[in-house]
Amino acid sequence: MSQIFTGSPLVGRDDELARLAGVLERARRGEARAVLVAGDAGVGKTRLLDEVAARAAAEGFTVLSGHCVDLGDVGLPYLPFTEVLGRLVADERFAALVDEHPVVARLLGEGTDSVRDVDARLRLFEGMAQLLADVAGTAPLLIVLEDLHWADQSSRDLLRFLLSRGILERPSGGAPAHRPAVCVSYRADDLHRRHPLRPLLAELVRLPAVERLELRPLPDADVARLVRALEPRPLPDATVRRIVERAEGNAFYAEELLAATDAPAGGVPSALADVLLIRVEQLSGTAQQVLRTAAVAGRRVEHELLREAVGIPEEELETALREAVGRQLLVAGDDDTYAFRHALTREAVHADLLPGERARLHGVFARLLTARGRRAETAAERAHHHRESHAPAEALLASLEAADHAQHLGAPAEELRHLEAALDLWPAVGPDALPAGAGAADPVALTLRASAAAAHAGELHRAVALTRSALADLGQDADLELAARVRYTLAGNLLRVDSLSAAFAHSSEALAMIPEEPVSPTWVWAAATHAVTARYVGRDEAALEVARRALAAAEQLRMPDAQADLLISMVGLDGHSRRTPEGRGRLTRARELARGAGNAPVELRALFNLAMGCYESGDLATCLRWVTEGLDRARRAGLLASPYPLEMRHLRLSVLYVLGHWDECVRAAGADAEALSSAGGYTMAPALYVALARGDFTAVERARSLLQGPFDWMARLVAGIVLTEAAALRGEAEDAVRWMRSTVTDLTDESGARPDVTVRLAALALAAVADAAVRARGAGDEAQARRWADTATELVESARDSAAHSQDGTPQGPEGQAWLARAEAECLRAVAGPDVAAWARAVAGFAYGDAYERARCRLRHAEALLAAGLREEAAQEARAVRETADRLGATLLRERLDALVSRGRLARTPDAADRPALLTAREKEVLRLLSQGRSNRQIGEELFISGKTASVHVSNILAKLSASSRTEAVAIAYREGLIGS
Repeated sequence: MSQIFTGSPLVGRDDELARLAGVLERARRGEARAVLVAGDAGVGKTRLLDEVAARAAAEGFTVLSGHCVDLGDVGLPYLPFTEVLGRLVADERFAALVDEHPVVARLLGEGTDSVRDVDARLRLFEGMAQLLADVAGTAPLLIVLEDLHWADQSSRDLLRFLLSRGILERPSGGAPAHRPAVCVSYRADDLHRRHPLRPLLAELVRLPAVERLELRPLPDADVARLVRALEPRPLPDATVRRIVERAEGNAFYAEELLAATDAPAGGVPSALADVLLIRVEQLSGTAQQVLRTAAVAGRRVEHELLREAVGIPEEELETALREAVGRQLLVAGDDDTYAFRHALTREAVHADLLPGERARLHGVFARLLTARGRRAETAAERAHHHRESHAPAEALLASLEAADHAQHLGAPAEELRHLEAALDLWPAVGPDALPAGAGAADPVALTLRASAAAAHAGELHRAVALTRSALADLGQDADLELAARVRYTLAGNLLRVDSLSAAFAHSSEALAMIPEEPVSPTWVWAAATHAVTARYVGRDEAALEVARRALAAAEQLRMPDAQADLLISMVGLDGHSRRTPEGRGRLTRARELARGAGNAPVELRALFNLAMGCYESGDLATCLRWVTEGLDRARRAGLLASPYPLEMRHLRLSVLYVLGHWDECVRAAGADAEALSSAGGYTMAPALYVALARGDFTAVERARSLLQGPFDWMARLVAGIVLTEAAALRGEAEDAVRWMRSTVTDLTDESGARPDVTVRLAALALAAVADAAVRARGAGDEAQARRWADTATELVESARDSAAHSQDGTPQGPEGQAWLARAEAECLRAVAGPDVAAWARAVAGFAYGDAYERARCRLRHAEALLAAGLREEAAQEARAVRETADRLGATLLRERLDALVSRGRLARTPDAADRPALLTAREKEVLRLLSQGRSNRQIGEELFISGKTASVHVSNILAKLSASSRTEAVAIAYREGLIGS
């Protein structure tokens, strides 16, 4: 697929090469693996990967390579994957295969549909994963991606998807004969604390199929071996020693130092840049000119583009290139390109250019790329060259084109970066100096577009900052409609980050700026936004009143999407919540209006509220149907990262969790997190709940990480649930109560309305409080018991108030009432002991579909039944709990059940599959003799073991059967069929 260059010997990397060879072998056997190759610049990452690629190619692997390019703060979306696709298209074996995956062709600039508008970003990711899997189906596949530290965010997101869910995930239908192997390199010394690659690496190394390989500096002996292997003539020991000392274990340093040994004595500098430049200066003048020009182009440059930029005859250019290639400064590719053998060489040459020379050459490349036609895929390069050549107007225009291209590819993060670059350039340009093609753009409109891109990319706080900037840029004579639009846009963005009072203030300003008569679309949307903000700050009457007026105006102006938005806002304000048939009917009407108008964001708002209404009513099946429809609409609109699709993703995961589909829930959460890296608590929550229930307390630290950075309502909610639950499971009642109270305080809105989750948090904290009260009573500490009973009484009142008054003013639905029943049962346990009727109500409450919480309540119900002497009923509940705990893999619940069974000596009836594991073969022999009335000594004699050993076996049998005596053990064994009658 690509030419492999392995000119330098590979020295001192036997262990690393063996590891990578093992990865290739495992891929051949059907086990996909990925290796993250880390190391400082020049340590030998590329050389190692070249060797692996050469070996793989020799063994029949298809080798695909892609490279990232340093273009400053902005980059080319999906560049390394575009290079991989280009190699596939150029190979006649795979060109037809690429045609079978048209969604990925857009990365090559083909097709006319926008990925963002037609195919969701996730579909693009899935298409790439399927294409690579298909390629691997024909022959073993090795994918090499180099210089990931320069990757754009879209490339990082796609790599995250491929490694966590795509090409490394074993297909459900059976693995093919061979699977992909992936090797990714990056500079470890380039990763400063805030480098965007750091969080991705932290995620990837936790994946079971991903490993990290760090290339450390070579030992001095290996550097010496390398130096002598590189130089065919004998070298003085002193020369070798000097190179070894200066190289400090870096293979590239050693090669460059060796290459500079022909320089005059004393001319070899200690700094690597000087060494590189001395080597460059050994070239002819023409070759140096070519190298300097190539350095401005970047790491890699097309032959034709370089020829035009240098402006010398073809023969002279070829001679110069041959000289540079012979000196191993450039490497010729098989796609008519030349690349610097190492990025450091290019950086040193570029830095050595005189300022005027550098600007002139960047201007040359900008003009050449422009002359080729304003192809969208070159816009980012042109913007880079225009900036470096001090042509701000042209750079601004190219940045706008690059932003359009990123939007077309469904890369909102890159769109945002290019728009921000354009905004940075704007003060240096001004409207009078704008080149043709900039259109009627102005900084305020541009900033509003950037804020929309930020919201689509999940950067909600950045969206707020940008809209604030647009507000600050409004002049005194600004158009009133634009000024109002900026304010109500800012209000909407502030709502998303839970800055409710500020949102209300700005929506109030927007509404006051535009007269209500004559009615205008701007006033309608300002009023629609104000209705939402007023409701969030508790001014329901004002919200309903302005919504009614705006709805009439929207009907008069025939604005169906505004009608839809207002109908949604009015649900719950006039007595019909989204849980009622009337409320859902209004939401369905709103959805139809928005869909007819083509307004996807409003349609998504309606779909989310329909799904939530079903969830709150306990109709989980219908909820999932609406969620599925909503996410499909978001995919088609390219809005998967916008707020309502994020909410719907969380809701889908929550339903899967509640229904007990935990493995599916965890897989879906992982896929969502990879596709939407900034989703935070929206995608992490249910997976954390599962992890905690399965005894993985690393969920606690992951929950704490959600509390970092600016306040995020969903992140705070999820962290509060996990930390309260974890404290309760650990028996830390004080911490459980503290987390519950602090979370409720943080989530209480500015009108004083507490969050609906208060009832759930109170029930979780009450479990720990009740445990503490039981322990205090058991220890005879009545003062502590009373203190915990008082705390329980306080918490249960919070739960009752929450369940009775949801945020829309109506009582909560089945879920809230179930949590209230559990809270009341826990309170009774804290005050007086377990209550059978209270726990029966809790079990019945969760019957709407929450498998795990119902099982937890059944465990408490069994405990209460046991305390009441109803052993058979308790055993029946215990069996139901055991079945659910085993099915879910809820290890902590199973442990608590086993403790209750043992403590209460409840008879168990193991399933057929469980019986062989109940007693060992030796214990069955002991049990048989025990049933015949043998003593420990007699059992020992008959089985040829000591009496003490027989006694140990008898004790184990009593414990496993929850029996208090030998006689009871035998009776249980007969009843449960462990021994014959």
